[in-house]
Amino acid sequence: MGKIYKCFVVRRITEAFYSLSQDEQRELLGKVGQALRDAGGETVVMVDLRWSGDGTQLFGVEAFPDLEAVQKHNKLLNDLNWSRYLEGDSYLGTEWQAM
Repeated sequence: MGKIYKCFVVRRITEAFYSLSQDEQRELLGKVGQALRDAGGETVVMVDLRWSGDGTQLFGVEAFPDLEAVQKHNKLLNDLNWSRYLEGDSYLGTEWQAM
């Protein structure tokens, strides 16, 4: 199957995140980054959309070696209550090869 890509779109960063101190925000983001590395994933791109004015704040793409790594990453994020801090959607897929 090859690499699994996860595209995520963050519509809104919640008040729960903004209520954390800057040090707590940095610590949480560090743990989120460590969760990605621990699962064997890597960031392909993170994009700031806040300047575009469409209401969406961020999108990104992460790459994982296999589905098991995606599942491990999801568990690690759940352990951090990550979904409490943002609202959005994510999509999984594999690289498309044109004919």
